[in-house]
Amino acid sequence: MALVSVQNSLQVNFESVLSFPSRGIVKMFKALESSGLKGFLGCTVVVYEENLQEFFSNARLERNTVIGTIRGSLVVISEEIFASSFHFPTEGLVVLFELLERLVAQMRMEFSDSRVPVHSSCKKKEMKVEYSLLNDIIANTLSQAGSFDSVTQIRFDLMVAIMGGVRINWSKILFRTLKAMAVPSTKPETTFRRTAAAGGARRRREEDEERGGGQECLGLGFA
Repeated sequence: MALVSVQNSLQVNFESVLSFPSRGIVKMFKALESSGLKGFLGCTVVVYEENLQEFFSNARLERNTVIGTIRGSLVVISEEIFASSFHFPTEGLVVLFELLERLVAQMRMEFSDSRVPVHSSCKKKEMKVEYSLLNDIIANTLSQAGSFDSVTQIRFDLMVAIMGGVRINWSKILFRTLKAMAVPSTKPETTFRRTAAAGGARRRREEDEERGGGQECLGLGFA
């Protein structure tokens, strides 16, 4: 799984994309930059691909630290080193069920390519092109669970947080993924655990809203 994650990763050239003629795409990339992901998404993976593959082939987890070797040299990555290397924010939300419902409702409309709000689990074709692209970026770099043709609720919550300017503790969230990649029996997406019952609750709320009724239900986030 770690090897797949390396091969599927991508690099974002922020200087280039911020000069795009599309206001929507520029707005989306500025939101990514403002959220604290520029250092991470702008990292050139291809140059270090062989080293990364070797590291994850022998990596192990010890006392909340990822340890491995590259060409015989010991590499130790703590959460502090991880955060400073990519300039991740170390404060902010870790569990996204704290997202405000009014923000979620606003973004359901903002993401939609029509006058009908999208569901938190929908098809990419229902979204504006810039948000379909954002889903792909998140799917490739942050959460590889689910189909690339659909927007999972995990990705939707991340998109809401990023576009809504919510402060996110990327250091803690993504270091969990790194630790999962160091454990052979664990898939990276398990970092983003969710309960099916709670996910269904938000979907039912959205359907109730479309019918003009229903009780409010808090959005869900990461475990």
